[in-house]
Amino acid sequence: MHEPLRLYSYWRSSAAWRVRIGLHLKGLAYETVPVHLLRDGGQQHAPDYAARNPQQLVPVLLHGERTLRQSLAILEYLEEIHPEPALLPAEARDRAHVRGLAQLVACDIHPLNNLRVLQYLEREWNVPQPARDEWVRHWIAGGLAAMEKLLAGDLATGSFCHGEAPGLADCCLVPQLYNARRFGVDLAPYPTIRRIEAACLGLPAFDATRPENQPDAPAAA
Repeated sequence: MHEPLRLYSYWRSSAAWRVRIGLHLKGLAYETVPVHLLRDGGQQHAPDYAARNPQQLVPVLLHGERTLRQSLAILEYLEEIHPEPALLPAEARDRAHVRGLAQLVACDIHPLNNLRVLQYLEREWNVPQPARDEWVRHWIAGGLAAMEKLLAGDLATGSFCHGEAPGLADCCLVPQLYNARRFGVDLAPYPTIRRIEAACLGLPAFDATRPENQPDAPAAA
């Protein structure tokens, strides 16, 4: 693991936060390259960045000369090249379960509430801010309700989403809860999720990677 790691990130991006958590859990040093998603019309749309990632999204991870995109793919890559500490369990059925929890957040909740979706609703359909916020709350609450049932009903759920060590699902869950609070989602109905979040945020890897602790975070964040 001698080649440098460079993470293109935005301080409040939940997808980039997932990767930051994974890097910290594995003890991997990296350089942060800020990409401001709102400034200058969105720096992710600049030609140089769009050439690096045609989707014009963060995160992007550079490992030496290799360019990696999509947060879950990046986390799986880190797992393969630096297996310890593991983000995935040893058994195939348990790995499938953890991946399912991670994808519930990253593939079902998050994309419906991403910045580009909200901007489209405003720009193309003139959806007012209160209605956009309600859209976000609807999809987050529905996803978290399902995740709460999955976690509360599984004997393998421990201090974390699976067992007694944080893993791939926790990397996804904690940033999504930050977004939930931003939009005023009531988290009281999800006691298992809140307990897991508290366990995660008590660890240095999660605390250090909070949005407000990032080099590009506004001073008052």
